Amino acid sequence: MNPQKEIVFIVDDDARVREAFGELLESLGWRAEMFAAAAEYIAYAKPDLPACLLLDVELPDINGLDFQRQLSRDVHPPIVFITGHGDIPSSVRAIRGGAVDFLTKPVAENDLVMAIRTAIDRDRKQRSVRAERAELGRRLAALTPREREVLQFVVSGFLNKQSAAELGISEITLQIHRGKIMRKMQAESLADLVRIAEKLQIPVIRDRRA
Repeated sequence: MNPQKEIVFIVDDDARVREAFGELLESLGWRAEMFAAAAEYIAYAKPDLPACLLLDVELPDINGLDFQRQLSRDVHPPIVFITGHGDIPSSVRAIRGGAVDFLTKPVAENDLVMAIRTAIDRDRKQRSVRAERAELGRRLAALTPREREVLQFVVSGFLNKQSAAELGISEITLQIHRGKIMRKMQAESLADLVRIAEKLQIPVIRDRRA
């Protein structure tokens, strides 16, 4: 991991807190971007880097927990909450909403750094999953409508003869489609193709004769 290729967004209306956190994080090699309000953070053009959002609960334009709920509608960095007025209901709501941690000011440096590292590690994994899903989606989009039909039967466990009969095509034609599917989906085996289909959430067809 290279902290210089990671970023921490700090959203807190207290300038002293922002500066203190910013100086600490930059001294540890992280890039820090600071905002006094949620609207400023939203308006900022965010770089494509693994990130963490360090978010205060009490903001001038919106409650941090409400902001967390708004962000949940889209892709966003994992959140670490910081607050000077922590309570159990708020911390429970934050964690249930997906926050990495809920820290009370004054925040211990070790706790802050550990929470940020956990958040950035989570973001890196989520980015990897999204990138893989996007790539698999591009492969799926390269299939013809008929190949998509064949794919669904293949990953559902139907034999070539069964699939061909269901689709009203010859077994040889089905095998040709199956070979093209394997190449386009870049699957090395049937098991590999099934795993890809699961990641793409392709529904399984139930054998009507069962």
